[in-house]
Amino acid sequence: MEGTSEILKPHIIMLPSPGMGHLIPFVELAKRLVLNHGFSVTFTIPTDAGSPSKAQKSVLDSLPSSIKSIFLSPVDISDLPANVKGETKISLMVTRSVPSLSNSFKHIGSTHRVVAFVVDAFGTDTFDAANEFNIKPYVFFATTAMTLALFSYFPKMDEEYSCEYRDVPEPIRIPGSIAINGIDLIDPMQDRKNDSYTWILHHAKRYKLAAGVLLNTFDEFETDTIKFLKGSESGNPLIYPIGPLIRTGENGNVSDEAGCLKWLDDQPLGSVLFISFGSGGTLSSEQLTELALGLEMSEQRFLLVARSPSDKAANATFFNPQGISDPFDFLPEGFLERTKKLGLVVDSWSPQVQVLSHTSTGGFLTHCGWNSTLESVVHGVPLIAWPLYAEQKMNALMLEGFKVAIRPKADERGIIRRDEISRVVKGLMEGEEGKTIKSRMTELQSAASNVLEENGSSAKSLDELANVWKNQTTT
Repeated sequence: MEGTSEILKPHIIMLPSPGMGHLIPFVELAKRLVLNHGFSVTFTIPTDAGSPSKAQKSVLDSLPSSIKSIFLSPVDISDLPANVKGETKISLMVTRSVPSLSNSFKHIGSTHRVVAFVVDAFGTDTFDAANEFNIKPYVFFATTAMTLALFSYFPKMDEEYSCEYRDVPEPIRIPGSIAINGIDLIDPMQDRKNDSYTWILHHAKRYKLAAGVLLNTFDEFETDTIKFLKGSESGNPLIYPIGPLIRTGENGNVSDEAGCLKWLDDQPLGSVLFISFGSGGTLSSEQLTELALGLEMSEQRFLLVARSPSDKAANATFFNPQGISDPFDFLPEGFLERTKKLGLVVDSWSPQVQVLSHTSTGGFLTHCGWNSTLESVVHGVPLIAWPLYAEQKMNALMLEGFKVAIRPKADERGIIRRDEISRVVKGLMEGEEGKTIKSRMTELQSAASNVLEENGSSAKSLDELANVWKNQTTT
C-alpha cells in the first residue's frame, strides 16, 4: 500500500514510445520533476513480443523509488511487413496499446492524484483515452524547435505541394525557421505514398489538441524559432522549452567493460575524436570501410564505437541496440593492428556521457541525434556532423549554421570517402576551423549551463509548468 504522502503528491503518467532515444529524455524529465518539484511519476511502456529491451529495463530499474514503470500488454504487430518504417511501427505499437493504457489510467488514478499525462511525438492517439479520465495530455517533443516548426507547417505543406518535396526546385521556407531543401527534410516526408508519411501528418495535425508542448531545447539556442512557436500565428498550444535534458547521475555506477575511460585516461588533453552513431545508427559495409581507412589516414587519436554494418537501413539497430553480429569482422583487414597505438575500437556501446565529459576527448563524430547533440553541447565538444536518418539532416544544418560542426561531403553515390573523412578529422582536431568551432561550442556550452540555473529560461519554464500541474484539480 502506498504511503499517504506518496498518494497526495501530484502524479504524472508518461508514455515514451519505443526506442532508447525516446526513453532517455523522458527519464531525465521524470527525475527533474521528482527531485526538484516534488512529483511522482509512472512510466507506461508500450511493448511487443520482442520488448522491452535489456537496455530499457536497465535504465528503468535504476530510477528513484518515486518513478514507477508499467509495461503495457504486448501488442501484436506480426501483420506489419518486414520493411515497415520505424514511424509506422512505433505509431501502431502506441495506438494498439491504448486499451491497456486505459486500464493503467484506471489503476493509477485509484491510488494517485494524477494531474497530467505526457507522451512523445508519436503518442497523440492516446489523447482521447486521457481525456476520458479528465487527465490533460501534453506532448514532450524531445528534439528541436526547428522540427516542431516543420510539424506545425506540415499540414499546410501537404496541401500546397503535390509532388515529392525533394523535387521542389526551391528551398521550402519553414515559418519561424529557415528555408530548407526538400531532400533535407525528415525521412518520413521523403515518400508521400509510404504509411510513415501518413502517420507523421496524422500526429502533426493532433499536436494542437494537447494542453501544451514541452521542448528539449532552450531559448538561447533556438531563439527566433521558439519565439515564433510561442506566438499565436503558429497555431500551437502553450510551449515550454525546458532543455537541455541529458543523461546524468551515472558517474558512480558506469559499466565500462571495454575500458574506454581507462584508455582515455592515458591520452593527451583534448586529443581524441570520439565516433558513435547512437543507439540506432548503422553504416553500410562500404561506408564502414571508408570510415576506418579515413581515420587511419588522418593519423589522429580516435575512439570508435563500431556496429555491424547494414546495407538495408541506416537505423537497423534502432529497436535492438545490441546488434546481431560481431562488428570487428567487418573492419578492413589489418586495421586494428595498424592503428592500435592511436585508436581504440569497442563493440556497439560506450559510456557516452562519460566519454564526452572526459578531458582527453577533443571532438565528436556524430549522427546528429538530438540526445547526442545536446550531450556534446553541455560538455562543450565540437562536432563532425554525419546525419543518417529521422530529423538528423535538419539537426546537422542547424549545427553548421551555428558554426559548431564540420560536415563531410559525400560523393555522387552518397558515400563519404576516406580522403574526405581524413580532411574533416584533421580540420577539427588540429586545424584553424577546428579552433573556431571549439570557441563557438564553448559559448554555447556556457549558455546551456545558464538556462538551467535558478533564474535561467529553461528552469523558469519548467517551474511554470510544474506550478500549472500542481494547481490542476482532478475529478
